[in-house]
Order: sequence, then structure tokens, then C-alpha cells
Amino acid sequence: MPEHQSRHADHDPYHSHSFEELCALPIAYRDGLFDGQVILITGGGGAIGTAMATLFGRLGATIVACGRNPASLDTLGDRLSSIGVEVFTKPMTIRDPDQVAALIDDTWQRYGRLDLAINNAGGQFTSPAIDISPKGWHAVVETNLYGTWYVMQAAARRWLDEGRPGNIINISTIQGRASVGIPHTAASRAGGVALTRSLAVEWAPHRIRVNSIAVGVIASEGLKTYPPEARASFGHNPMRRLGDVWDVAQGAAYLAGPTGDFVTGTHLEITGGEHVWGEYWPLGKPEYFELDNPETAD
Repeated sequence: MPEHQSRHADHDPYHSHSFEELCALPIAYRDGLFDGQVILITGGGGAIGTAMATLFGRLGATIVACGRNPASLDTLGDRLSSIGVEVFTKPMTIRDPDQVAALIDDTWQRYGRLDLAINNAGGQFTSPAIDISPKGWHAVVETNLYGTWYVMQAAARRWLDEGRPGNIINISTIQGRASVGIPHTAASRAGGVALTRSLAVEWAPHRIRVNSIAVGVIASEGLKTYPPEARASFGHNPMRRLGDVWDVAQGAAYLAGPTGDFVTGTHLEITGGEHVWGEYWPLGKPEYFELDNPETAD
């Protein structure tokens, strides 16, 4: 059985890899690739954040992780420490630029460097656009767009002050297609991709690379919170399956390592091809858009 099928064949299809599984998965990169490097991962306690922290840690990096859930960060710190990874965690919100600036300062004071900032923190909820409250809109946009910007700017300022090169990876979504049911996510992530492209140009003379990753539907327990009507579209892509957190982590390693030295301003699609063919309906597909709906047939 192909490896990608065996990962999910014997258990819940929405299962995200356990830490023990993440520690045992094969790595496509050489041992010690990120020795001596310090890597910041926002939203580090989540499924994708944990996968990236584990991969970069296994490859020799020191991990700095932040997030709003202290318990999740404590768990991450304990787990990484158990496999010999140097880790510093800090509960905070990236929606506050002062907290972001303090995090960057803390990182430099502890380690004297920062090599890569990964903007992984984000949030969304499903809702018809007409029902989204101003508070709900602000919460998503401030996290996904403002928070991403605060981290990018604070990291870049320090790299410029120190005369050091830098590297930024923004975790994002598919662009150029409608995201019905999550318009706040669509707007904020599109803004983040625009920032990625603009700052890749502006900061190239300072030896700062900026890229983003489009994440398709990734197997995780969080998918269970979506309505049953949404699940039919989760694997609607040319590969006809869900991705997993290790796919995203390895894509980030590609952009972060020597493999990505000549890559900037890129939006890397880790989507199973959904960006070229497929449908994603977080609230379920409305009858209006069913091709065999007699009310819309010619």
C-alpha cells in the first residue's frame, strides 16, 4: 500500500499525527540541516505548528513557539524537550504588536539570532457572510492579516538592525477561488499573500526571503467541527484525498533550507491540486450549485 494511504487507512480519516508518529516519520532532508538555527513558529501548539516544530527540531533547530493556549504550549515544550530539542515557548497573542515586538526581543536576548519566522497562527469559523458579526470579522482578520504583518515587520526590523539575512514563511490558503462560508479567511489570507509578494521584492536587497504556503484540506480532528454537509468536499481535489500535517511541514523545510535559496515571493501549493481543480464548501454545497438541480438546468 502506498505510504500516503497507509497513514490513514487504519484509523479515523480526520486523525492528525500523534507526536510519537511525527517522531517516527521519515525525513527527506539530511540530518543536522538546521543545526544552530533558531526558528519561530506562531500557533506552535496546533497540529500543523507541532508538525513543523517537530520536523525542524529533529533537523537540529532551536524552536521558539508562541500561541494563546498555555497548556498546548506546555505540552509542545515537554514533548520537544523529551527528544532533545531546545525550545522556548511563550503564551501571547500576535494581534498585539507590543507582544510581538517583545517576543522578537526575547528571542534575540536568549539566542542572539533568529533565522526563520513562520506565521502559522490563524483562525476562522464557518458562517454565511450575512451573519458574520463585526467582532467575528475583526477576530479573524486581526489574527490572519494584522498578526502576520506584525511578526513580519518586527522580525525584519531586527534583521536590518543586526545586519543579518532573514527568512519568512506565511501559512495561508488557496487563492483565486471563492471560499464560500469563510469570507473573512478569504479576505485576510489574500491580504497576507499580497504582503508576501510585495515584501519579497522590497526586502530582497536586505537578504530577506518571503514566501507563503497554500494549505489544502489537511486531516485533523478540527475537521469534525464542520457540518456533515461539508465533508463531501474535503477530498475534492485531483488526488482525491486529504493531506496531512507532515506534508505542510516538509514544504516549509524546503522553503527554509538551501533548497529554497533562490525562491522568494512564491505561493507554494500544498493542496493535492485543489488550486487547479476541486470544490471546497465549508458549509456544504448549496442546491443552487448542483449541476443536476432542475431549477438551474437549461
